Amino acid sequence: MSEIQKTKVYDLEERTYLFAKRVRDFVRKIPKDVANIEDAKQLVKASGSVGANYIEANEALSKKDFVMRIKISRKEAKESRYWLRLLHIPNTELELERKELENEATELMNIFGSILRKSE
Repeated sequence: MSEIQKTKVYDLEERTYLFAKRVRDFVRKIPKDVANIEDAKQLVKASGSVGANYIEANEALSKKDFVMRIKISRKEAKESRYWLRLLHIPNTELELERKELENEATELMNIFGSILRKSE
């Protein structure tokens, strides 16, 4: 069982933190060519924004603010998935890790989408 599977249970703040942390660990291992460097920069920013905006949503002053922050978290998860898909990963083991991260980004998108449907 992976680190994410063990912790994905209930704490979404922790789960988004672990996602961003795993992305950073992954980025340190990928080939450093021009495209990967630029895509990885975008990926690191987007993956961190998922959790940062979720924390902001939990501190929201109004329902409108909460909904907006959740929408941003969902958008950043979707963007993270996009950047993960663009990376060039020639190594099979790293490709498996990339796919796991892509799946986690998709799950986070779905979770935030569910929160939005229940909030609006």
